[in-house]
Amino acid sequence: MACFIVPAVEAVVVKAVEKSAKKRELAAAENHSEDKQTEEKLPLSVKLKWLSGMLWGGVILLLFEHIWHGEVVPWFPFLTAMSDPADAMEMLKEMATVGVTMAVLVTAVWLVMCKVADVIYRRSAEEPQKESA
Repeated sequence: MACFIVPAVEAVVVKAVEKSAKKRELAAAENHSEDKQTEEKLPLSVKLKWLSGMLWGGVILLLFEHIWHGEVVPWFPFLTAMSDPADAMEMLKEMATVGVTMAVLVTAVWLVMCKVADVIYRRSAEEPQKESA
């Protein structure tokens, strides 16, 4: 019924953190204070952009599916489960179980993706050094 709300909230928070990280990275680049760790890994803002995209994509698909099934309507209260207290409890239970599980699973996949990307990025940064030697 409303399982898409949990990943949507996470996506909003991630987008705000992404914007903050991007500002911090730009400020660090202006000060020319780059350290070795930054050179070996992708910037955090890029990784957060991936997570944001994954979350928003899932939210849009789930929202479309809920509209298709008539669970989300264009009039107040927007969620059909909100009109009946018994349905509202079922909706909150679904958000706590299904919504949280989806958000955690997407975040876990993103973490693995970031680790793999760092390994690939590090290898590609080391290759030119080996070729020149």
